[in-house]
Amino acid sequence: MEENEAKSYWTWSKHDFYPEPSFQSWQTYKTALSQTGHRLKDRFLDRSSNTQELEVRKESVNEMKRCLSWWDLIWLSFGSVVGTGIFVLTGQEAHNHAAIVLSYAISGLSALLSVFCYTEFAVEIPVAGGSFSFLRIELGDFVAFIAAGIILLEAVVGAAGLARSWTSYFATFINRQPDSLRFHVSAFADGFNLLDPLAVAVLCTLSAIPMFGSRKASLLNWIAAMFSVGIIVFVIIAGFVKGDASNLSPFVPYGAGGVFKASAVLFWAYTGFDMVATMAEETKKPSRGIPIGLIGSMSMITLVYCLMALSLSMLVKYSNMDVNAAFSVAFKSVGMNWANYVVSFGALKGMTTGLMVGALGQGRYTTQIARSHMIPPWFARVHPKLGTPINATLLVTLSSACIALFTSLDVLSSVSSLSTLFIFMLMAVALIVRRYYVYDVSSKSDLLKLWIFLVMIIGSSAGTSAYYYLRPHGWVGYVITLSIWFLGTLGLAVLLPQQRTPKVWGVPLVPWIPSFSIAINLFLIGALGYQAFVRFAICTGVMLVYYVFFSLHATYDIAHQKPLDLETAKGISSG
Repeated sequence: MEENEAKSYWTWSKHDFYPEPSFQSWQTYKTALSQTGHRLKDRFLDRSSNTQELEVRKESVNEMKRCLSWWDLIWLSFGSVVGTGIFVLTGQEAHNHAAIVLSYAISGLSALLSVFCYTEFAVEIPVAGGSFSFLRIELGDFVAFIAAGIILLEAVVGAAGLARSWTSYFATFINRQPDSLRFHVSAFADGFNLLDPLAVAVLCTLSAIPMFGSRKASLLNWIAAMFSVGIIVFVIIAGFVKGDASNLSPFVPYGAGGVFKASAVLFWAYTGFDMVATMAEETKKPSRGIPIGLIGSMSMITLVYCLMALSLSMLVKYSNMDVNAAFSVAFKSVGMNWANYVVSFGALKGMTTGLMVGALGQGRYTTQIARSHMIPPWFARVHPKLGTPINATLLVTLSSACIALFTSLDVLSSVSSLSTLFIFMLMAVALIVRRYYVYDVSSKSDLLKLWIFLVMIIGSSAGTSAYYYLRPHGWVGYVITLSIWFLGTLGLAVLLPQQRTPKVWGVPLVPWIPSFSIAINLFLIGALGYQAFVRFAICTGVMLVYYVFFSLHATYDIAHQKPLDLETAKGISSG
């Protein structure tokens, strides 16, 4: 029986990828395309529910195993986050924008506000989809698809950037230049002309580990985290002992603009905590484990980042920092050549666990997206013996490997930061909608008020960001935009009753905390460069093309099939 189940897991027929009625023949597909307008309207207005998001787990055929505690979640978050940014981007942003202690504090505050939003959702909707499922319930199918595309983009780009950073640090660890293990191809454009086969090999190897079980990956991560803690303590103490406070002056050489620009990019250093929300389906007691795991880990990580950034800033002046391997080169500059190996090993270890744990969460995101049929449901399958989503993990891993081979870190980090900030902004919007609107309960007038206040909050937040970066020394614009933001948030608090009360754990001070989260995320998005927006727009355009020709019709079919039809489609797929 087990042999037959394992064999059926690896079927490759067309019906495994596109079992929906719209894709059964060219004629049915043409009919579906002719109804694109109607279907777009239907999908734009459609909302999922808590029950539906829990029920779609059946699409995976087999269930994931509940094997994780709050202790596992804290260290999984720590392993996923620490190493991704602190060792990778700190030198780059300190050299280019400085004041990284303040930048890390601002990014950490923004991340913590987002953590609150994630926690409330994850406790009440313990599924593998994380922000995708939460947005699908509150903001609808179409917005959820945009979020799904951005989540996959963030996963692919983030893993690729981390893998390339692994190569740079490994090169310095063996006393070579950061780019010495890459191959230069003069025919390719700058930013894409340094091929990195080592990054591909490391990425594929480490991403394979979570395929053999979440508990095994968690145990390896916990053991490795103990080494990280020791190295972090060493870096902080050594930096304070060997460092010189005069290197901190000038503390903000590029002004507040430099601080915020660095904050926007350094936000990438906090990505990965949302992975804990995707582990809800494998957590023994989600209502207890997720709040402790998310809030506890993010508070600890923010403090660690600020202390490490301060230590580095004391060791070497911002203008002399190496942009590729800042900590290693900094210790060399104060005569601690042996410490270079300790720091490089710590960075490599952090990046190694980051890649492994990142693959764990990315596979869960992809699984829930596939369960909704926004991408082929073949990627939703959970292996019958291992209890892990192997197909979904392979999709992200191989896509990341292709990008890691060509693309430089500066190109990847800006796109990843924009994607992450955008998702976190949407999550704050979704939380406000969840608290203030319930279908068939809220009146039309309350719904209208809700959207008016949301438009005021989002519009004024975007306006504040645009005004700051276009007129950094002005003040009139701030009086207008901040007043509108305050009035929009106050309107929610005073003029609209909350329609839903969290059953287990809720974000405090609603609507002020999610409203401030919207504002700070949009402000940090504004700090990213023009090229990041262009690349983000191109990626989003490609996603929309796929949606119009494939995802739209697949999700429409699933939403409107009769139960018998759905079972028939599944029978065709399994056959």
